[in-house]
Amino acid sequence: MSDSSTWSGSPVSADARLEGLDSWYAEGWKGLRVAVLGLGSTGFSVADTLVELGSDVVVYAPDGPADTVELLDVIGARFERTPLDTVPAALEQQAPDVVVVSPGLPPHNASVRWSVEHSTVWGDIELAWRVRDKVVRGPVAAPWVTITGTNGKTTTTQLTTAMFAAAGLRAVACGNIGVPVLDVVRDPEGFDVLVVELSSHQLHYMPTTGDGAVVPLASTCLNIADDHLEWHGSAEAYRAAKAKVYERTVMACVYNTADEATRRMVEGADVVEGCRAVGFTPGVPAPGDVGIVDDVLCDRAFTEDRRNSALELATLADLAQAGLASPHMTMNVLAAAALARAASVEPAHIRTAVQGFRADHHRTEHVATADGIAWVDDSKATNPHAATASLAAFETVVWVVGGQFKGVDIDGLVERFGPGARAVVVIGTDRTPVLEAFARHAPAVPVLQVEATDTDQVMPEAVRHAASVARPGDTVLLAPAAASFDQFDSYADRGRRFAAAVHEHLGGTADGDHGSPERP
Repeated sequence: MSDSSTWSGSPVSADARLEGLDSWYAEGWKGLRVAVLGLGSTGFSVADTLVELGSDVVVYAPDGPADTVELLDVIGARFERTPLDTVPAALEQQAPDVVVVSPGLPPHNASVRWSVEHSTVWGDIELAWRVRDKVVRGPVAAPWVTITGTNGKTTTTQLTTAMFAAAGLRAVACGNIGVPVLDVVRDPEGFDVLVVELSSHQLHYMPTTGDGAVVPLASTCLNIADDHLEWHGSAEAYRAAKAKVYERTVMACVYNTADEATRRMVEGADVVEGCRAVGFTPGVPAPGDVGIVDDVLCDRAFTEDRRNSALELATLADLAQAGLASPHMTMNVLAAAALARAASVEPAHIRTAVQGFRADHHRTEHVATADGIAWVDDSKATNPHAATASLAAFETVVWVVGGQFKGVDIDGLVERFGPGARAVVVIGTDRTPVLEAFARHAPAVPVLQVEATDTDQVMPEAVRHAASVARPGDTVLLAPAAASFDQFDSYADRGRRFAAAVHEHLGGTADGDHGSPERP
């Protein structure tokens, strides 16, 4: 980091200059030298925001969409097309006051490590928190509700947002869900509440003290299982990043009573005095928690007489109507309800939101049923923990599995569910972990390998294999337990191709929705 910079004609230390950047309207943004590493949607939102603030912005990335690169020039940011696995000479020469790192870049990346040693490093979430007051609809900037977890983040974020909307609030789901938080805080109409999905990558770059530390109204880590180990370097580092979601929470730290690790995270968090720990459980809730009594979702946390009474939030019939009746979806609803109740959303509004909700595609989504065989797309199951939830929901499956395992071991998943499978269809460029796990734990189960390497042919072959072994009463379940990028553009691309192959194979014989895959 350079020892000094010029601000309003006076030399000041870069550290002192950054300390005052706690508002959109702070003067110190003007002329600030900023490097942005990465040019995805997040990287562009960072550059666009900082240019609007008057900073001197250079974006470093090995590549980027042509239209995005052109837009950088239009808005007044510079673009350096350069690899980041070595430190760009231009980055060293720029001597930035602050480096904003896109969440895709891991901490062991060479340019990130240089930035940590020579400058101040922020993530996009820290920047968004510092400038959250650009548009204020009420007396203060909109509160944040923060959500993370190995699985279920997106559905829970959407549910929570729907509950706020049902209460008449202008709410938005943002962050890791696909809408950059910086785009949201600059919305000219503003919002009453931000529901922010946070990945472990974003949490890694979030501080827990100082002006850039998020102070959420309510927060949750839904569950925790090993994932993204190659990015974080260890399971301990991954869990430490997830635990940051609870830091400085004001009203309620919502945790999973069935996941001991989330309770320990809450116990270790430094929160605002008076903040409460609220558990969500699939069973009868203890006083202070939310859960289920008979067929009713109940709140025993945000009611005056929580030791002797409970508030009805919704019924299991409501969940079934909305396609949320599976065990893991039910837990998502309970977590969302606890977050909404922490912000004083009335029970009636929660029920209204649940009744009108429909989960996103590729999350245990029914594709078709024909000849007594159900076809289900859970392409969103990109790790073993997520696949566990969907595998546990069905009696007998033909399991379509495989892909990019991100350093995560699939052995335990196969040991638990492999022996009960009708058969397994293995996709992915590296099939060895799956094949070896089935050889150890379920040697009697038929294993069919997809030999096609052309993306267009992978799912048609997988569907043909599955159809050859499935029997009436079975579910053919796409639950890859792995990322998709070895053969597909995304988990959504993988799921769409699976559904298309199913419909093509079944022709007109299947029951179900054969219209547009997009919800109205």
